[in-house]
Amino acid sequence: MTDLPPTVVPSPGRILSAPEFQHLAEVPAETQWFANIDNPQTRRAYQNDLAGFIRFAGIQQPTEFRQVTRSHVLAWRADLEKQSLSGSTIRRKLAALASLFEYLCNQNAVTHNPVKGVKRPRVESQTGKTPALSNTQARQLLDAPSADTLKGKRDRAILSVLLYHGLRREELTNLKVKDFAQADRGGPRMRVWGKGGKVRYLPIHPSTLELVATYLAAAGHGASACHWLFQSVSHHQASDSNGGLTPGAVYSEVVKRYMIPLGIQGDNLGPHSLRATAATCALENQADIAKVQEWLGHANINTTRVYDRRETRAPDSPTFKVAY
Repeated sequence: MTDLPPTVVPSPGRILSAPEFQHLAEVPAETQWFANIDNPQTRRAYQNDLAGFIRFAGIQQPTEFRQVTRSHVLAWRADLEKQSLSGSTIRRKLAALASLFEYLCNQNAVTHNPVKGVKRPRVESQTGKTPALSNTQARQLLDAPSADTLKGKRDRAILSVLLYHGLRREELTNLKVKDFAQADRGGPRMRVWGKGGKVRYLPIHPSTLELVATYLAAAGHGASACHWLFQSVSHHQASDSNGGLTPGAVYSEVVKRYMIPLGIQGDNLGPHSLRATAATCALENQADIAKVQEWLGHANINTTRVYDRRETRAPDSPTFKVAY
């Protein structure tokens, strides 16, 4: 139901035939909305969230969304609450449905958004939800991969990019050779493709520059500008020099692989913890929070404040100022 229908793509210089034009004209607005979501992670999340509503409401065709009322949405919210889902999860699911109906309203496919006015559960502050590593743990992690193997060289470079530049794992896996170490009057920088197609340029830490150069020299694809920067070791062994890593591989084969033996474990520990670590460390060392916001690619500075632990460090608590 949420899969996109096959589309007709004419070859360059050819005019659409009448059947092709009619096919494209009849694509439902609901399908157009889904096709317009660029970010793969957002697409997956929204697809899963809407699939739950589709099952609950018994929707068979995209046009049946137009028959949804606020009562349906309220009943779905109550069902989600019975499943003991967290407030943030329920809010996200309602947001996905609201986004769809907002698009339908703009396309004049429906007269109103039935999700508007549906109260969403409160969520507690996200501060501290993604734990940051200590400086000692970060250093141990950077030194964990072997410096003598191709995988070890690659993983050292990956961990350095994450811990010194605060990239999301999707941003890291989207890096191509040509995006790294671009010449700039202020020094080498990397071009990062962030959420919503936004691009930012980050100066590269000297340690990262050295580790990536060492990896590329061993991997042998440093002269291939359009190849993925970080690639699967198995692809190299198979002489296929353009097998980029997936975000899932960064999580399981790199970050968690080295965290666990070091005793760095927890439900919320993963690649995003390295992003939180980079932001926290920068802020603790007097980096301007507005610059950290731009550096991380946050649209809202309140998102950046989640990583600002300067006022919540234990030694600064009034607990340790009490003296009897």
